[in-house]
Amino acid sequence: MEWTRSETLGLANVQCTTCHGMGLRLGRRGKEVPCNCVLRAIFRACFRKFRQCAEKEKHLSQCTMQFTGGRERSMTWGRKDEEYIADFLLMARRVLDEAEYRIFRFHYLMGADWRLCTLKLKMDRGDFFHWLYRIEARLGREFREQEPYGLFPLDEYFYGATRDVVARMPEKKGPKPLRPPMAA
Repeated sequence: MEWTRSETLGLANVQCTTCHGMGLRLGRRGKEVPCNCVLRAIFRACFRKFRQCAEKEKHLSQCTMQFTGGRERSMTWGRKDEEYIADFLLMARRVLDEAEYRIFRFHYLMGADWRLCTLKLKMDRGDFFHWLYRIEARLGREFREQEPYGLFPLDEYFYGATRDVVARMPEKKGPKPLRPPMAA
């Protein structure tokens, strides 16, 4: 997947010392890769949506009809909020190893603050926050780069992919000159 500056610029932290607010940094072999501040911003946006979907009253959930591509061009019913919750949790479980998932579960899913987490996990505060930043960056990358359907951007997940249609001026129709005009 190719990352572009226009896609990372809005997510970048303006005070980031690595990318200086531009969103991309030089990686290995001179290729531009997204900065960790962008990946963490993607994770945090997805986590906010996860919390919003999980805390919503169950009677407010909607069953929506959505278009499915392919030869048949059919429509299917789905519950996007519940699907998003399941996709978020399953992707986190698949990507993170045992130690990372344990920290993720205590801090993000159970809502324990850093003091309780460091006591329970027997680690100091600095290591705990380094683990959190690493987890956020890994999951943020996965949420964006997941093929064929990623969890981010959120509007594409919930409302389908949108294609930009560029309006073009119609070309003038008329006779083409046989030769260039003569010089005066």
